[in-house]
Amino acid sequence: MVMEAVRTWRRWSWSWSWWWVWVWVWVTLWPGTAPHPSYTPDWASLDARPLPEWYDESKIGVFLHWGVFSVPSYRSEWFWWDWEGLHSPDILTFMERNYKSGFTYPDFASQFTAEFFDPDQWADLIQDSGARYVVLTSKHHEGFTNWPSPVSWNWNSVDTGPHRDLVGDLATAVRKRNIHYGVYHSLLEWFNPLYMKDKKNNFKTQEFVMRKTMPELYELVMRYKPEIIWSDGDWEAPDSYWNSTEFLAWLYNYSPVKDTVVTNDRWGVGCRCKHGGFFNCDDKYSPSKLQNHKWEMCTSIDKRSWGYRRNMKLNEMMDLPTILSSLMDTISYGGNFLLNIGPTKEGTIAPAFQQSLHGLGQWLRVNGEAVYASKPWRVQQENSTDRVWYTSKGSAVYATFLNWPETNTLTLQSPEVTSTTQVTMLGVSQPLKWSHSSPKGISIMLSSIPWPTLPSRLGWTVKLEGVF
Repeated sequence: MVMEAVRTWRRWSWSWSWWWVWVWVWVTLWPGTAPHPSYTPDWASLDARPLPEWYDESKIGVFLHWGVFSVPSYRSEWFWWDWEGLHSPDILTFMERNYKSGFTYPDFASQFTAEFFDPDQWADLIQDSGARYVVLTSKHHEGFTNWPSPVSWNWNSVDTGPHRDLVGDLATAVRKRNIHYGVYHSLLEWFNPLYMKDKKNNFKTQEFVMRKTMPELYELVMRYKPEIIWSDGDWEAPDSYWNSTEFLAWLYNYSPVKDTVVTNDRWGVGCRCKHGGFFNCDDKYSPSKLQNHKWEMCTSIDKRSWGYRRNMKLNEMMDLPTILSSLMDTISYGGNFLLNIGPTKEGTIAPAFQQSLHGLGQWLRVNGEAVYASKPWRVQQENSTDRVWYTSKGSAVYATFLNWPETNTLTLQSPEVTSTTQVTMLGVSQPLKWSHSSPKGISIMLSSIPWPTLPSRLGWTVKLEGVF
């Protein structure tokens, strides 16, 4: 009885706090009460907004897919859709073998306990990985919110499951470490009755948007002040249905993060790779040439899922060489690299994921100068010996390679040397000897570095100064 009264009061108080958000939005948008807007709610204006510099300079982020799907932790975070939307035979068999007849997906929520969730431990791991920003799923397509959303019909992490504000707790922890904080948010919800009704009406009605999606987005911004809005769930309806341009105009003109927030390109059918602050187009998007718009490659250490899987095998994971290769593919072409892990329902991060993030961080502590705040060079990659990736910063050019040449000589065809050329290896104090390569380029002698003193055992970067 007491607990029910507490829950009722919480819902009532959050509802009233949400009305204050609406009042704030109404006041700021009312003519004459706010500064003249810099951006209008159309793509031509919104796409002209400069991308805040911190995002491009950060280069690396950690993605966290966490929700009720972490309880069955089978197949992927699309478990509910595969079960009740597609009726996948293997999931039907999985449920028959492990759960009683009549068990429903919402029944998993009480088992999403997060009892071992320590946001400071997570933040320490993210910091150790070398990531400069983190993106947490505030809500996936299942509709469960990882904060006490007053429009969630109690399908949230405070009223059930963890009984705590997961979005807020992690925000506090990462910001103490000067890590930029972002939230993933799904526009759609597979089985929400309001969304299903709008979908049945061919998206001519907007009841779900007005009562669910937009209130959530405004509240996330006002309450947590995220510097990244990583939108998803855009593929079924146009941006006009989602009111995307109206929200983004408010976000860029009036929100508390208007000067620092960045957004992606998933705001409705036809928006991907066309509209937004940065492009991630499709999952694991990895172009093979230099792009004229800032982009991000998001990928997952578990190659088969974004959410945690209990039956994940080592050979289904990206190993460290693959992570580094993918990282340099991305950075050399001017992208950002967002690496995903899936925490468990208890709030722990699997040791295999921890090991990968630790390995990445160790490598970046030596070679990060070639990554953070770098720019693409005039040549992005070459394969004169083994694969080499180029980046630049000011007048310096960096060449990163993962395979040590058998001859102990690294031959680079692209740099043109001068009388002032100097070559060093990141993590090594003494300069390296070099000579002109034939017919062009530079040959760098690596034999002067004793193997035991190498700054890392996998992947090295030579810094070239006085080249063009």
